[in-house]
Amino acid sequence: MSNNSLKEKTAKGLLWGGLGNGILQILNLVFGIFLARLLTPADYGMVGMLAIFSAIAGTIQESGFTNALVNKHDITHNDYNAVFWFSTLTGCALYIILFLSAPLIADYYNQPDLIKLSRIYFLGFVISSTATSHNAYLFRNLMTKEKATAQIYAITISCLIGIILAYNGMSYWGLAIQNLIYIAIVNLSLWFYSPWRPTFNIDFGPIKEFFGFSVKILLTNIFNQINNNIFSTIIGRKFTPHSVGLYTQANKWNTMGSSLISSTIGGVAQPVFSQASGDVNKQLGIFRKMLRFTSYISFPTMFGLALIAPEFILLTIKDKWIDCIPILQQLCIWGAFLPITTLCSHLLISRGKSNLNLYSNIILGCIQIAALLVSWRYGLPIMISTYVAINIIWMSVWYMMVRKEIKLKFTDAMKDICPFILITIVSIIAAKLVCSLFDSRYIVLAMKIIITAILYLGISRLANAKIQDEIFSYLLKRKIK
Repeated sequence: MSNNSLKEKTAKGLLWGGLGNGILQILNLVFGIFLARLLTPADYGMVGMLAIFSAIAGTIQESGFTNALVNKHDITHNDYNAVFWFSTLTGCALYIILFLSAPLIADYYNQPDLIKLSRIYFLGFVISSTATSHNAYLFRNLMTKEKATAQIYAITISCLIGIILAYNGMSYWGLAIQNLIYIAIVNLSLWFYSPWRPTFNIDFGPIKEFFGFSVKILLTNIFNQINNNIFSTIIGRKFTPHSVGLYTQANKWNTMGSSLISSTIGGVAQPVFSQASGDVNKQLGIFRKMLRFTSYISFPTMFGLALIAPEFILLTIKDKWIDCIPILQQLCIWGAFLPITTLCSHLLISRGKSNLNLYSNIILGCIQIAALLVSWRYGLPIMISTYVAINIIWMSVWYMMVRKEIKLKFTDAMKDICPFILITIVSIIAAKLVCSLFDSRYIVLAMKIIITAILYLGISRLANAKIQDEIFSYLLKRKIK
């Protein structure tokens, strides 16, 4: 593939990924506000307690085969077919295990209602298992527009139903049913947009071929899911559903922001890196440009979310969620760096170094679990501060692995990241100083957003930030065409 073709596909992938994820998060924002007004922290806590089990089961049924299919140079129908049947059968088997384990889960949290709730909620990863190959097809072929469309349809329909159920007093059942409807619509859409179809000539031979690569991705993803959901598990055990709900709500808004960038980057990073896998210098150039793009978007988005958190929470979902504000602000600090680790992870995988990705996540996960088990005694804020600090410090490990693979200089990495951190901090401080003159929460919220955005764009322009010029030039060119 020519350089121009690869650049065009990358730009299109980022454009549609960003546009689709942006619309998706706006819809999540609107519907999330309605649901948070209707439901209580305890309602969110009940579902949050189950997140780790569903996430790990879903990871096991996928087993890293999406990445394996993307990384393989010559793909065949048998490869997709083997993954489809393996994923579907594994999903069904795991559901049976968790169905029978529901009483044990309820006993762990001392919440008897979790027995019935978990058996409904866990159906989600069974449904997802039937579209693993279709998702891989779209991912491999950079069909970000189709994936974004599927998610937008799903979030709109499922959240409307969730609001209706919550309004009629279904409490946490509404959240569980909404989740199932969302997953079902996404997976039906993946079937619709992907031209590939499974057949009954089942041959698990390709699974053996993929296993050496995919098992490392599988273990990495399991540890990622543990890391992402360990809070709700420990809080649910040591505290109350109310506390789990506060964390779940704060983490939802944080994830909404960070996943906007991570999903956009993740939707194109590995396929693009894989297509340039034979040229280290080319990968270095791609990585640095994507690092600048990620930093340019991520830091103002996440630090800005931390800035407006008090007004946003109190104006939208009211005072009953006030205690989640400091939690959200702390999570946003790590959320700003998370897309960079996503970018590093995809680079390692594309270079066949999934083992490094695995070891990094295992060690990080063990450190985090140990630290959280010690820090919970000092309260939730200390737990979160510990979590954020560990993850930011671990960025140095990610850098060392990337440097070894593509010879990325530390000074070059800092040139790509630090200017956008500094511009963001200056813009936020200025906005906060100006807004201290106003009392109205509505005015303060609007002014914080407007002033920060204007200053960030203006200072970036004065600093000759090339990535900003490239983004606007590409968007204007697309609009003209």
